[in-house]
Amino acid sequence: MKTPISDFVETYKKSGESRFHMPGHKGKSFLGMESLDITEIDGADVLYSADGIINESEDLASSLFGTAHTFYSAEGSTLAIKAMLALATQSTTREKPLILAGRNAHKAFIYGAALLDLDVEWLYPEPFSHLCKCEITAELLADKLPQMPEKPCAVYITSPDYLGQTADIHALSDVCKKHDIPLLVDNAHGAYLHFLKTSEHPIALGASMCCDSAHKTLPVLTGGAYLHISQNAPETYLENARNMLALFASTSPSYLILQSLDRANRYLSDDYPTRLACCIQKIKAIKTQLTEKGFAPEESEPLKIVLHTAKYGYTGEQLAAYLKKNHIIPEFYDGEYLVLMITPENSDLDFARLTAAFDEIKPKKTLPSPTFSLQKNISRMNLRKAMLGAQEIIPIEKAVGRICAAPTVSCPPAVPIVISGEEITENAVEIFRFYGIEKISVIKIS
Repeated sequence: MKTPISDFVETYKKSGESRFHMPGHKGKSFLGMESLDITEIDGADVLYSADGIINESEDLASSLFGTAHTFYSAEGSTLAIKAMLALATQSTTREKPLILAGRNAHKAFIYGAALLDLDVEWLYPEPFSHLCKCEITAELLADKLPQMPEKPCAVYITSPDYLGQTADIHALSDVCKKHDIPLLVDNAHGAYLHFLKTSEHPIALGASMCCDSAHKTLPVLTGGAYLHISQNAPETYLENARNMLALFASTSPSYLILQSLDRANRYLSDDYPTRLACCIQKIKAIKTQLTEKGFAPEESEPLKIVLHTAKYGYTGEQLAAYLKKNHIIPEFYDGEYLVLMITPENSDLDFARLTAAFDEIKPKKTLPSPTFSLQKNISRMNLRKAMLGAQEIIPIEKAVGRICAAPTVSCPPAVPIVISGEEITENAVEIFRFYGIEKISVIKIS
């Protein structure tokens, strides 16, 4: 498969042209990759009005993913999420567009909703006992939609979630189609899903739009992502996608990231499905070995190993510290869980280290589960007004009864404990403590 962006930059690197343009390093080596780091010079195309090599490369990605068009983002799924929301809201005449969203949305969704001044109705499953885990079912959605006072402009879900749970997107999309509502999916962790033996990618399962963080599971530089538009999506999505991406994006996209996305097309078009299938078989073998050692992984999407560490007498932090001593760096851990993300680029040494590490550790008595659960809080203020209003930072001990301003949670998992504009409760403060959050931004009292 062609790599038009990479080919152009490589040719320019070898040309010896004098660089009287940005960036300031002029191609001289400070970190080692500067000779490949260019800006939107003649011939390099322009990302948000692409009609040259970038558009050609995106067309190749579109053919791989089976989309109407796949747009590149050099600013991660964060940019693609905001663009999806902007596109979805163009179909409504409501002054404040309404969107229905799963409560485990990434804070990038909250930021996008604030900037676009959206009204958000949240889907709360029962139980909702962990920030990262939010089971949105077709039954829940089918029950919720008729109860809403008006039709939302879109339904938005996160799948896979940080704990590797995947929603039944096919069933959810069927519900959305019955109500003539587009389904948007934050598929940041699932770019690889299209290349399974049978595609489990949201676009193949009926979503109108989705984002993939290519860098999370593919060999792409951090920040490389896709905005996918389905062939069955409204034409306005396709027509306006570049403008909506440009609305939130830097005018100086990284050409290193664009080259990485471009080169990924060739990688995906070669033997990637075979390599992926082989990797998944290795992961299954590791999961079997861990189960035999007394640490049975949770059910999850294929490229994650998720351990509910509390079941085996450890906090996620304790197990992560032990693994780090054995040269294993996990993706995520908290008081209950530990998550390992794996790709075909992990080596046999990586797998050997993992199995060897668990030879030296034994399960213990189950730890007690947290007594709190995430609850639906009372909204006291418009999301945008809360996010952009006058704020002050206070200790969480003094936050009960105050209105949350900016959502306070690290990334990962980046799922807000309290949404901007909601009243902070005693229950929320317990959760802040659990995640080691000591201060929070609240609306300033005048």
